Amino acid sequence: MWDKENINDGNYIKLHNFFWLFSINLKSSNKIIQSVIEDWIDRNKNYKSHNWDLDVLSKRVISLLCNSKITYEDSALNYKRKFNFLIRKQINHLTFQIEKSKLVDDKIIGCSAIILAGLCYNDEDYLKYGFKLLKKIISFSLDNNFFPKSRSVRQLIFYLKYYIFIRELLKDSNQEIPDYLNETIFYLGQGYKLLCQSINQVSLFNGNQEMNIEDFNSYLKKNGYEFKDDINEAGGYALLKDKKTSIVMDLGKPPEKKFSQNYQSGPLSFEFNYLGKKLICNSGYFQNTRHQLNIISKSTVAQSTVIIDNRSVSKFRRYSNGIKLVDKSFKIFNKKINFDKNKWILAGSHDGYYKTHGIIHQREIEYFPNDFIIRGNDYITRKNSLNNPDFEIRFHFHPDAKLTKTIDGKSILIQFENSGWKFICEDNIIGLEAGLYFGIKNLYIENQNIYIEGKINNNKHNVYWEFKKI
Repeated sequence: MWDKENINDGNYIKLHNFFWLFSINLKSSNKIIQSVIEDWIDRNKNYKSHNWDLDVLSKRVISLLCNSKITYEDSALNYKRKFNFLIRKQINHLTFQIEKSKLVDDKIIGCSAIILAGLCYNDEDYLKYGFKLLKKIISFSLDNNFFPKSRSVRQLIFYLKYYIFIRELLKDSNQEIPDYLNETIFYLGQGYKLLCQSINQVSLFNGNQEMNIEDFNSYLKKNGYEFKDDINEAGGYALLKDKKTSIVMDLGKPPEKKFSQNYQSGPLSFEFNYLGKKLICNSGYFQNTRHQLNIISKSTVAQSTVIIDNRSVSKFRRYSNGIKLVDKSFKIFNKKINFDKNKWILAGSHDGYYKTHGIIHQREIEYFPNDFIIRGNDYITRKNSLNNPDFEIRFHFHPDAKLTKTIDGKSILIQFENSGWKFICEDNIIGLEAGLYFGIKNLYIENQNIYIEGKINNNKHNVYWEFKKI
């Protein structure tokens, strides 16, 4: 049962992290569960690289201790000795190895396991070490506004889940909850409320994929976590919304190199949602870093924004482990976020093409919620006219959208499950192309994209485009 030769790597990890205990009926026979655990202890009590990996080990400790009703209660004395010895041995190994890990996610899970063990065994050394580590992780991984330095919303959700998990452990144990933990949860919660909970989905920026957040929302509500909805920007993302529509725009610069593993180069890209469904979006993220689709999904061409000379705004450097990190950064400036009952405005500029082409890209999006009209202006300003580079503006669509170019070639009709839209862009070449959608984990699906293309013949080149509900 426990041999690696019999199963693939993914299932091997799931088997040995014991997270499957959370799906077992608590009325199940304790003796059967405990006999399975005892068999595992007898076979794996000594270090093995695969099943003593920090992530696997930490989750195993959490699983065994959180499910003590079936893993520990009513057990024989000899079993309890084995169980307790195993937990302490794993925690001791964890405290020795965790500082060496470069993966923040593993550190957070490991920190949670150490604090949980400290509470279960009333071990002050574990608790002291766990809280010290927790403060270091928060300081290292979050910016001054308590948003992940990676700018990943997926990571924001991950952090929030584990910090709330730690807080609930302390609350259930009648332990004092540190102010810094409450503060971190408050600000992470604000970001989550704006970027996820308020639109009941996750936008496809910087390593994000479609994610069902309903269970997490139910958990938050059940445990009394209600976050304020009084901001319109977090982590470099601006979001404006009403009951029917929402627009999200990337107005942030790239993360520091060490936090840029999942960064996607889409400055000023945007997503538009109607009646809770994605219409205009980015392509999503292909997670396998060793696959060539990963670098495609990270490039500017896979985002709903402007591309100059068929080059990505950010350059990525590949390292020996397959990970690709941002090599050069850029600045975002002239940000504008305005929310009015009759008109919304999202705008900004970036200099990502300045060093290579002497170009500044400025984008302004206006949305008229009463008429369901999106009007965009892309201003491409260049310092010199030594050459006339090509430009493209892409709008990626959810695979459920069906697009058709009109006979006169001047507009494109968009049929979505809950609406119909028309796209126009005068004085420029427009067209349709097949694309790939990476919004579902480990999959890619064919979709359709709208593109605008042309040459930059003047030092100031403006492109006006419009989407209108029909």
